[in-house]
Amino acid sequence: MNTNKVIRGICYFTNNPGEETVKNINKVEDILKKSNFKIQTKRICTSEKSISGVDNKIRENLFLSVGSLSYSELLEQLNDFFLARNVACNMELANENIQEKHVSLLFDIIKNKPDKTFNFCFVFNNVLSSPFLPSASYSQEGFALGLQPTDLSEGCVTLKEWFKNMETVWNELTHLFEGDNEFLGIDSSLAPFFGKSSLVDFINRLGMDFSTSVLTSTYMEITKFIKDKNPKPIGLCGLMIPCLEDDKLAGEYEKGNFSIERNIFLSLHCGLGIDVYPIGTDESPKKILGILQLVQSLSNKYKKPLSVRFVSDGKAKIGQKTDFQNQYLIDVVVKNL
Repeated sequence: MNTNKVIRGICYFTNNPGEETVKNINKVEDILKKSNFKIQTKRICTSEKSISGVDNKIRENLFLSVGSLSYSELLEQLNDFFLARNVACNMELANENIQEKHVSLLFDIIKNKPDKTFNFCFVFNNVLSSPFLPSASYSQEGFALGLQPTDLSEGCVTLKEWFKNMETVWNELTHLFEGDNEFLGIDSSLAPFFGKSSLVDFINRLGMDFSTSVLTSTYMEITKFIKDKNPKPIGLCGLMIPCLEDDKLAGEYEKGNFSIERNIFLSLHCGLGIDVYPIGTDESPKKILGILQLVQSLSNKYKKPLSVRFVSDGKAKIGQKTDFQNQYLIDVVVKNL
């Protein structure tokens, strides 16, 4: 039995979230479990724009999302966002005039409910129907699957070995849900995590340290494979480089090897943007504004989806250690951008 077949998230997309949606997710979960897949999270993304409405409709402990909200839509519901149990959202800025108000909104979240920075991101040319929150946005009814493919690299010392394992699991999933009209597909994005799920750990097993790997074609090869060989692609299908979710990457950040510039550089290789990147409560709003404008320009120039998710614990300033109290985030000493 392959114990490394990990589903990071089953995400059901629906116009009308409710108990029937939960039943549908549970059916998918049962099918996967019978084939020895581990399920980490179950998620619902809806076209409904009311944060409190969605939060009240689904009482089960699931990850929820209202998808993309405009600046005014989120501003009007900011208190609902703070009070909601676990509702995510994003803001599409590809064609917006990015201003100080967008940065002020982020700092409002940091000041009033910092743990919600985990549930929010800015997106640029976002791709719909990705099961990964908070960038997920509704497009059509059905469910999508997101894996934790780094687990499948355990025991591998070459890219080819890892690629073979991924392709085997993708084919198994498409076979499992063959003929199911609600199966939208697999978002083959890499979603690194702690321990054996660390991408940096695998890079080390390839015989490179992280800094050396950045100046090779490795990440380009990975992205080409997950885009071209996925038998039923949906969503982003790119390389996630979540600073504080991959413990080894968080270590590289603390050593000064994962600056915001290097993050953006890797995103242009093949990545999906800036993800769970820590900022101090005293960080310069002007600097954040510049980063958002830069990512917007790069996304539009290269016609590729990018996102920005900065996280803060609401207390740690630059030079201080975070205390997120979040099972998905590694605590680090915050550096200036």
